[in-house]
Amino acid sequence: MRLIRGLHNLLPTDRGCVATIGTFDGVHLGHRTVFQRLLMRGRELGLPATVITFEPQPMEFFAPDAAPARLTRLREKLHAISDSGIERVMLLEFGPKLAAMDAPTFVQRLLIDGLGVQFLFVGDDFRFGHGRTGDFALLQSMGREAIQCGSGFTVESLHTITQGEVRISSSRIRAALARGDLEQARYLLGRPYTLEGRVVHGDKRARTIGFPTANIQLHRRVSPVSGVYAVQVRGLGLDAWPGVANIGTRPTVQGLNARLEVHLFDFDRLIYGRHLEVELVLKLRDEKKFESFDALKEQIRRDADTARTFLGVATR
Repeated sequence: MRLIRGLHNLLPTDRGCVATIGTFDGVHLGHRTVFQRLLMRGRELGLPATVITFEPQPMEFFAPDAAPARLTRLREKLHAISDSGIERVMLLEFGPKLAAMDAPTFVQRLLIDGLGVQFLFVGDDFRFGHGRTGDFALLQSMGREAIQCGSGFTVESLHTITQGEVRISSSRIRAALARGDLEQARYLLGRPYTLEGRVVHGDKRARTIGFPTANIQLHRRVSPVSGVYAVQVRGLGLDAWPGVANIGTRPTVQGLNARLEVHLFDFDRLIYGRHLEVELVLKLRDEKKFESFDALKEQIRRDADTARTFLGVATR
């Protein structure tokens, strides 16, 4: 998949495509249904399928304190889009310049003059441009006018996509994760929910009580999940490695920033710098503050035993 970081990195060979626009947080089943439809239209027209997305996400620019928790970091999102078969991603920096751009200018510079879009998929409630004045009707009219000049596009509205009778949306997945319903999240995502990141040095406190952890930075303002989970970890070999993980601020030891700490069962290798993917399999409990470090130690032991039993891992 070709990643195009901004209009200034467009090549002449990038002109001519079918496209869709959105944040695509989570790259859930609904998003991937859109991508498959886009790929089919691209094959019909003999054009590459292009996803146009933003970093940061618009809400993170306009209202960072109120923006929803990200389901996927940018790296994770790009991997999932690539896995869907999309050939190109146009990544736009969402900053003051783009936020101030009026809707007609956005269409002309990006879709017509830049990418040379010939077919566009957008959501039925899609709004864009300064003051959110751009809508489906504007896209239709500008696309038609440009076709008459030999460089326009047709546009089709995407209606709500469901899984059975359940509406698929990123906000519904966030709600499922917040209440610990990993099965519902898996159903809507079409895959298990995972977190990714590199192993970094921590305070090594857990090692002193017999539960060394791999510490992974979340790189999120807000995490969509918190608590203690039975997990499967990938990135350490051919097979997933079982473990138990805590996601949160570690209130018993006065932690400040949310982090992901994974205790890998029966594992003693140094893995600093390794990029891991942590699949959340079962939520065991919410994070809580304990009266003492000894009480926390005993709870960690119980959590590990519960996770081993659920994952079918014998105690050595």
